[in-house]
Amino acid sequence: MKRQVAIQGVAGCFHDIAARAYFKNDEVETVPCNTFRQLFDSVKNDQQMIGIVAIENTIAGSLLQNHNLLRDSGLQIVGEHKLRIKQNLVALPGQKVDDIKEAYSHPIALMQCKEFLNEHSHIKAVESEDTALSAKLIAEEGESARGKAAICGELAAELYGLEVLAKSIETNKHNFTRFLIVTDRWNVEEMMMGRCPNKSSFVFTLTHEEGSLAKVLSILSYYGLNLTKIQSLPIMGREWEYQFYVDLKFSNYLKYKQGVDAIIPLTKDLIILGEYEEGEQTI
Repeated sequence: MKRQVAIQGVAGCFHDIAARAYFKNDEVETVPCNTFRQLFDSVKNDQQMIGIVAIENTIAGSLLQNHNLLRDSGLQIVGEHKLRIKQNLVALPGQKVDDIKEAYSHPIALMQCKEFLNEHSHIKAVESEDTALSAKLIAEEGESARGKAAICGELAAELYGLEVLAKSIETNKHNFTRFLIVTDRWNVEEMMMGRCPNKSSFVFTLTHEEGSLAKVLSILSYYGLNLTKIQSLPIMGREWEYQFYVDLKFSNYLKYKQGVDAIIPLTKDLIILGEYEEGEQTI
């Protein structure tokens, strides 16, 4: 099956890598988007399009804007994938690490490779818009880009004809990003065929009452639901009121539904963002 998947970034970025890993049994055509908002709009405007969206990282934490974009989009989560982020120093072929004077990448990627850059102090770190885009621009510059390198994933090096000079240069080898697979509501049944949901994401608000959040969490615990994440975000225009984004795991779907039904009277504006299967982890 051919899948059209919207990604944030250019071909070879980590969204691209995660999309190919999740749909490993399908032919994948990735559709680059400049921003996450553009990604959500692309999926909303084309029912055949699927989106893959980074939602949290084990080092940098949650991508807060994507929580609100997901809620406002009306799209549904149908899966997730956890990808270990491996950064590599890549450049035009025929060079060595000692030949490199500048390394271009996204600021977070440069931060993730701080130890390597400190050990190779002759390399100047230069901030750029994106990891894979840095590789693409070096390839487009051609011979004039000798002495320049990009820090990115191996797929970008492969796509743009660059050589990996140093592999897995990230300082923390336990750096993972969790991606959500999102789609139009009409595609949920087809996307979930053959899968067994054991995870759910939803969002709600609470009234200003003492212990209101504790009551909700107690009920979820009573029904044997394992809370894996809770993220609060302020509500624009409503001072000191917050939305709570919750991820939880369950082993019994009936108990899960009973638990959600039980907290509805204690919450406001509860929206289930998706019920899906816990994702694999690519190391």
